[in-house]
Amino acid sequence: MKRTAIQPKGVAKPGGHYSHGIIVEEARRTLYVAGQVPLDEAGKLVGPGDIEAQTRQVMQNIKRVVEAAGGRMEDAAKTTVFTTKLGHRGPIGKVRQEFFRSDPPGNTFLVISSLANPDFLVEIEAVVPLP
Repeated sequence: MKRTAIQPKGVAKPGGHYSHGIIVEEARRTLYVAGQVPLDEAGKLVGPGDIEAQTRQVMQNIKRVVEAAGGRMEDAAKTTVFTTKLGHRGPIGKVRQEFFRSDPPGNTFLVISSLANPDFLVEIEAVVPLP
């Protein structure tokens, strides 16, 4: 699948690890990954109080969903990050770079007062075109 990052002139360089836009060609199906939270396969919270550990678990969960649908993480077109503290931006971005090495997907980063469980520090959803 051809995927092209768009970083237009006249728009400030992204302030984090994301692209302003992604053009996806040849996509026939699209996977909408529900917001993933830092629970392992047994439903146990991973990394209480640890934003990096929680983000890594969230990204692993996304990767498992994407791969189960026949997709690849590098084809992700858009993610939305929900977190409870602005200070989590750096650690979340660091972990995202482990999963999106080049031409990262478009991203929206939201700081909200709470997630579904007060022990959750991060939740991420994704849109991934499938081959």
